[in-house]
Amino acid sequence: MNKTVNINLAGIFFHIDEDAYAKLQHYLEAIKRSLTNTQGKEEIIADIEARIAELFNEKIKDKKQVIGTTEVEAVIATMGQPEDYMLDDEIFEDEPSYTKSSTTGKQLFRDTENSYVGGVSSGLGHYLGIQALWVRLLWVILTIASSGAFVLIYIALWIFVPEAKTTADKLSMRGEEVNISNIERKIKEGFDDVAGKVRNADFDKYGRQVKSGASSAATGISSAILAILNVFVKFIGLLILLIAGSTLIALFIGLFTVGTFGIVEAPWTDYIEMAAIGAPIWVISLLTFFAVGIPFFFLFILGLKIMVRKLKSIGTLAKMVLLGLWLLSVIGLAFLGVKQATLRAFDGEIVITEKLPITPQDTLYLSMRSNPEYSSNTRRRGLEIKYDDNDTKIMYITDINVVVKSTKDSIGRIEIIKTADGSDYKDAKDRAKNISYNTNLDGNKLYLDSYLTSNLDEYYRDQEVKVTVYVPEGSVLFVDDNVGDYYRYSDYAGGILKYDQEEHFVKVIENGTICETCPIESIDSSDGSWDNDDNWDESDSFDDDEINVRINSDGVQINNKKKDNWEESSKFSDDDNVKVRINSDGVQINKNNDKKIKIDENGIEIKKN
Repeated sequence: MNKTVNINLAGIFFHIDEDAYAKLQHYLEAIKRSLTNTQGKEEIIADIEARIAELFNEKIKDKKQVIGTTEVEAVIATMGQPEDYMLDDEIFEDEPSYTKSSTTGKQLFRDTENSYVGGVSSGLGHYLGIQALWVRLLWVILTIASSGAFVLIYIALWIFVPEAKTTADKLSMRGEEVNISNIERKIKEGFDDVAGKVRNADFDKYGRQVKSGASSAATGISSAILAILNVFVKFIGLLILLIAGSTLIALFIGLFTVGTFGIVEAPWTDYIEMAAIGAPIWVISLLTFFAVGIPFFFLFILGLKIMVRKLKSIGTLAKMVLLGLWLLSVIGLAFLGVKQATLRAFDGEIVITEKLPITPQDTLYLSMRSNPEYSSNTRRRGLEIKYDDNDTKIMYITDINVVVKSTKDSIGRIEIIKTADGSDYKDAKDRAKNISYNTNLDGNKLYLDSYLTSNLDEYYRDQEVKVTVYVPEGSVLFVDDNVGDYYRYSDYAGGILKYDQEEHFVKVIENGTICETCPIESIDSSDGSWDNDDNWDESDSFDDDEINVRINSDGVQINNKKKDNWEESSKFSDDDNVKVRINSDGVQINKNNDKKIKIDENGIEIKKN
């Protein structure tokens, strides 16, 4: 039985038998001899020993297991024999000869040499075989989309993923063979980089900087200004980054929600279907995503370039492809927009006139009504999708306009105008004809539907209904409060109702109304506004005005000369200048005692002194 030796290899203890130890020691000595006069010899040896220790750990099952000759030979086969390599400077000019080393798969490490925070993104880039830039972009997008939750995942990876410290770790991170040749090449590349920086150093520049030490105060001020500007620019870059990133995330969400139309059932899909854009929804989603998303993507890259120095370009090919996609998307959306406009280029209408058996001696009650099957609300609600008695989807639209006009005819009438848009006049008129709208006269109560309906396959083409109610002059009209939401009070509409006449009896006259139950309004002399005053006679006459005007239940009284106690007499005194009184007794006018005019039920009396 061979003697067991305890060895320390790269800080790890192993039990190895005497023959295996001799073989391993001979192997390491041969490597050292082959690296004579090689730059970085000690670091190369340390990395080789660390790699051998790693391979030993993979082969033993527990710490007490003794490493034998078999395990040592397997490690040597993996690492390669020293004589198999050209261990001098020519290794970096020619391809190495074939070795019997085995390939190792990539291992996940943190690449702190090419990192901005912890090297997680750079390490993942090596592991996935993509540029670290795209991993960083993905982290930003996922962090914004998850409201910061992915920051915790990043921190967890930062904690648990080991750093690539040794050359063997860096080779494993890139999926390269960890053998003597690659270890030496990697280390010498590091020395060459340092040497290159030294060779390329601008010593004259550094000399000038040393000589300029006397002007350090001015340099400090300029450096402070540059630092402030740099912070401001970084803030702008961060702002651009956040805005562009948020927009891209919103577009992604929109693409995967609206873009799934036809695959996933959702209530809003019916409203999209009603628009009848002329292309599948997923096509519209993609075109919109590219047309809006690509400019924001370049803004996102701009923000990254402001934030990150020496950011690699995405490449000319990628830029040209994105530009082409953007142009195609814009052209596609423009084409669909023009097509959609042509579908609404014409408007058509259907006019229906119905008799309204209301005479000048009648009172008409006007009210809006809803359909409990669809909605109990009589207020405007825009466009909705409802189900009819046959469980068929229909458009439920509350775009109803009501106008009341006077007529000299002996009876009233109702005029219903249905309108819709279409690709041509016939198409628009057909859509208007298919609008369903009803009215109902119950005695002297006229009920108007507060909605119209149309089939879903008619699509939404701005369908609406205008109802004009012609009421004979002399009749009385009572309008329900729920009509106000649909009534057109504008002068252009030509209606006779005024604001706040709902819920009041109004008498219809030629092109107007007289409210019979509206509260009496008076002019407030202090501000000229109208207000209600139930007991105006109890107030004092106007203190500072030379004209007294009073309008109340007793009639109208006008005096152009101030009088403290106007109510003492119903007649005009001789000292009055001008006085006008209009009440139940008639009209009386007096001017400077020269002329009196009285108009009452007995006729007109004019008296001149």
